Amino acid sequence: MTGATIDHLVASTVFLAALLLFIGFFNQMNQTAIVYQNHKHISTKCSDILDSILLNPGSPSDWGFSGSSTRKLTFFGLQDPDFQEYRLSPFSLTRLLSPGAQQYNNVSWDLNGGYLLLQASECIDYHNVTSLLGINGIYDFQLAIAPTLTVNISEVSDAHLNLRIQVYGTGFPLSNAYLNYLMFWANTSTSGSFPILNCNFTSDALQTDSSGIASIEFPYLSSGTAFTFIVKAYTTGISGTGYLAKETVTNSGNLIPYIQSYDVGKANVILAQNPQTGMGNLYFNASFYALPDNFVPIPAGNFAGNVNSGTPSQNLQITTNNQTGFLVVAYGDGNHYGMMITALGVDSIGVPVTFGANPSGKDWVATDLRQVLIGDIAYQAKLSLWSLQGYGVTG
Repeated sequence: MTGATIDHLVASTVFLAALLLFIGFFNQMNQTAIVYQNHKHISTKCSDILDSILLNPGSPSDWGFSGSSTRKLTFFGLQDPDFQEYRLSPFSLTRLLSPGAQQYNNVSWDLNGGYLLLQASECIDYHNVTSLLGINGIYDFQLAIAPTLTVNISEVSDAHLNLRIQVYGTGFPLSNAYLNYLMFWANTSTSGSFPILNCNFTSDALQTDSSGIASIEFPYLSSGTAFTFIVKAYTTGISGTGYLAKETVTNSGNLIPYIQSYDVGKANVILAQNPQTGMGNLYFNASFYALPDNFVPIPAGNFAGNVNSGTPSQNLQITTNNQTGFLVVAYGDGNHYGMMITALGVDSIGVPVTFGANPSGKDWVATDLRQVLIGDIAYQAKLSLWSLQGYGVTG
C-alpha cells in the first residue's frame, strides 16, 4: 500500500508539472501570436499610409503651389497633381514643417552653400498632418525622402579650380554615369562694385569611372573663385542631382535668402545680410533660372542691388510660372566675393526632406519603401510607423 501511494504521488506530481508546463507553453504561444498580429497590423498600416501619402495630391490639390491653400487642407497627400503613380510634387515637400522650426522652415540650412528657407506660416506641421491622416494619438511616423543617387562634390586643392564628383547608388558607386553640369562664378566686379555673374552650361561632358568618380578642371578660374556648381548624373532609367556653392564671408558679411511666399506662379524672396557676420556694404547680382527636366536652365529674372546697415535686406519678386528652379546669388564688397543658391522645388539641387517624429528608441517600428520621381529625379520614400497604444491597436 505504501508503494502504491508513493507511485500515485509521483504520478500526480509529474502530471501537474506537465500541465503547468503545457499552460506556460500555451500562454507563450498565445502571447507570441498576439505580438505577431500586432506587428503585422502595424506593417499593413504602414504600407497603407505610405500609399495614401504618395498616391494622392491632397485637397485642395494645388496646396503645394499656394501658401493660402496650405491653410485650407482637408486631406493630405504629396503626389504631383499634374501626374499619376508615384510622382511627387516638388513644392509640397518644401512645405513640410521641420521639428523645432519657428519663423522659417529650414529644409536646408546652409547645406553646401545652399538654402531653402520658407516662412513657417506657409507650411503644414506634423500635428495637422496626423490629424488629416486620421492617426493622431494612435500612431507616430517619420517620412524620409532622399535622392536615390547621391552626388557629392568636393574641391581639390590646386592653384586653379579643380572639382571632384562622386556618384553613389544605394550603397555602391555608380560607374559610367553621364554628367551634365551648370557652372556659375564671380570674382570680378563692374563699376559700382556689383559682381559679374558668369555661367557655363555643358551637357554630356563628363562620365564617372569604375569607382563612380569624375573630375573637372577650370584652368581659367583660380582656387579662390566664388562659384556654384550643379551636376545632374544619369544612367539608364535613373537620374540624380547634387551641388556645391562656395559661400565665402567677406569683410562685410554674407547674404541669406528667405522665401517669404510663393503663390500662383510667383515667389517673394527676401535677400538679407547675415547679422552674425557683419553689417558692411554688400553688392549682389542674382539670377533666377527655371530648370526643366532636360536640365537646360531658362533665365527667368535678374536682380542687382546692395544691402548695408541702413538697408539690411532687399525684396526680390520672382515670376516662376509654377516651375522648379533656383536663384543663384553672387555677392561681394568689391574685394571679396561669395556665392550661394536657393531652390524652388527640392529636385532642382537634390535636397532631401525628413518629416515627422523620431523613431529612435521605440519598441517596434514598421518601415516601408517606395521608389518615386520628383521631376525626373529618382528619390526613395521611406515611412517609419509605430503604435502609441501598444497591443490594443485595432483601427
